[in-house]
Amino acid sequence: MTHLTLDDVYEHISGVCFKTGPPGQVGAETEWFVVDHRAPDRHVRIDRLRTVMDAAGPPPAGSRITYEPGGQLELSSLPQRGAAAACAALGADIAHVSGHLAKEGLELAGRGIDPLNLRTPLFQLDEGRYRCMRVYFGEPGLAMMCATASLQVCLDIGADEKDAARRWRLAHALGPVLVAAFANSPTNGCRSTRQVIWERLDRGRTAPVVGDDPVKAWAEYALDARVMLLRDGWVPDPGMTFRQWLTTGRPDVTDLAYHLTTLFPPVRPQGWLELRMIDAVPEPYWPVPIAIVAALIDDPLAADLAAEAAEPAADRWREAARDALTDPLLARAARRCFEAARDALPRIGAEALVPIVDAYADRYVTRGRCPADDDPLDVTPGAGVPAAKEEPRWT
Repeated sequence: MTHLTLDDVYEHISGVCFKTGPPGQVGAETEWFVVDHRAPDRHVRIDRLRTVMDAAGPPPAGSRITYEPGGQLELSSLPQRGAAAACAALGADIAHVSGHLAKEGLELAGRGIDPLNLRTPLFQLDEGRYRCMRVYFGEPGLAMMCATASLQVCLDIGADEKDAARRWRLAHALGPVLVAAFANSPTNGCRSTRQVIWERLDRGRTAPVVGDDPVKAWAEYALDARVMLLRDGWVPDPGMTFRQWLTTGRPDVTDLAYHLTTLFPPVRPQGWLELRMIDAVPEPYWPVPIAIVAALIDDPLAADLAAEAAEPAADRWREAARDALTDPLLARAARRCFEAARDALPRIGAEALVPIVDAYADRYVTRGRCPADDDPLDVTPGAGVPAAKEEPRWT
């Protein structure tokens, strides 16, 4: 295997992470906590979930089922042509999973934080990657791995380099608006505790990527991030950045590709743009983030309106996590973005999603509310949980 140079890193990121082409595909990854109605105060074991899902057979629309260390069940959809098709396919697979879980008294719970795993984390996946992550992040990593859940929206990079740069900038500008509009992990004075937990772990791998040139920005971010682990022997935290590894070791392209999977910024390029800042939301509203993101980024008119609306709030990550739509700037930006997206949905062939978007906007956005305002959780501060007197430390 050929050993990497600095030029090779840039070439890989340009040709793989930012591979351009006609946009229009949409996918999503939905993470769910699983609750047992007969014992809601007990963890549901992954072995039990696997048994149920193996008996159920594969989801009809081809979503991949995986599990997070705390027992979260994740459904990752296949890419579909447009938001409506993506939501229809994912909806069929969620219904498939939910139906079979219900036979065992189990239910998917759409929320960004799990109070049970915050109080008493249960680390269930004894695999090399997760063992190394636990060592690398320390005890706060337990809260991230075991007690958080998100809904990640995936869109194409863009038609060409210019379009890719536009979509990259817009995805980042929309970040705080999306955190605020879909905040659903309330504890100790924060409406999106999930976002705070992620931000505090290691800013070198969880902070937003800075820079208008996507390839340069992502390459520098990756080079300056610490290496989380070496897969040969599953060695955690070898004590170097990837840039240092290039000069003192012999990493190859597979090492680079794996290193990139251990970086968790709010917007991550993987050959597509993965927007990772959205809390898992409750039924029936999980299609709404997918519809909003796809409409605002894929529709040219909506994209221009969204860029203008989001700009005044583009750096309000702290306020988004703490205050959500009670923050006036974020509330105004969210209302304008939802209006632009709603008008764009018929133009992108997703008119079927208008009713659920309207319902969400009427219940939350137009009232300056988010799902976190519905049902505040009673959570004692524990591993990785910020107390109310603490301020999330963004820069």
